[in-house]
Amino acid sequence: MPPGLIQGFLDFLAPSETSPAPSAPAASPTTDGGARAAATLAPAPPASDELVFERSARAERYRLTLRKDGAAVVTIPARGTEREARAFVEQHRDWLERARARQRLRPRAATVWTLGTHVLWRGELSEIRKASEGERPTVCVAADVFRVPRLDGDLRPTLENAFQRRAKIELPARTWELAAETRMAVTEVAVRNQRTRWGSCTTGGVISLNWRLVQAPDLVRDYVIYHELMHLKEMNHSDRFWRRVEEVCPRWREAEAWLKRNGSLLGL
Repeated sequence: MPPGLIQGFLDFLAPSETSPAPSAPAASPTTDGGARAAATLAPAPPASDELVFERSARAERYRLTLRKDGAAVVTIPARGTEREARAFVEQHRDWLERARARQRLRPRAATVWTLGTHVLWRGELSEIRKASEGERPTVCVAADVFRVPRLDGDLRPTLENAFQRRAKIELPARTWELAAETRMAVTEVAVRNQRTRWGSCTTGGVISLNWRLVQAPDLVRDYVIYHELMHLKEMNHSDRFWRRVEEVCPRWREAEAWLKRNGSLLGL
């Protein structure tokens, strides 16, 4: 399993912390690629000490994952026991504490967006600024201008709706372009408001993408699309799958590192 990626089958999940496997400890990504910090970012919520046990008939080994709320989820394989799962947690207690410490330091986006708030847009933290005077109030985010009903109050619902409209145009267009480049048979591209994953695909060639990818850098957006396209060849996360990803997106590790470090700015 490549470093920093959540174990899964078809879905490309939003970044979280996953424990190293007993036989092959995971390494930290070597590339930062983080967004610039801003004073308006809200601190991460305090971590929970909750331990959640989940049994999986498909799991081949114990797995420890740290959720966004700080709860540690322990996956128990079919023939495993809760006693062994607790022992597994103790073996990786140091990793869990380090992961929780990293989580507490991870920046999070402001809940309410007003003039002066910094939001992630096109891979950069950009200030929401008042645009030039006109008949209708408008704001600027980087080089883009958006109409808003008023300049006071929470601008987040209006701006996120505008971001989603952009995403529904841009993400399918880019997916069809990369599908043609890689000669993959895509039947449909959907843009969704996913809360736990960046993208997913089906064996029938339907690719679903998180609209928040329009807020990420182009490299990251393309990586998620390539990831799902390569699942149409390999419906798994095998070594062969990752070799295919490497062939079409050589900088995928850099993109994955960005997602892991900055996903919290997008609420994932």
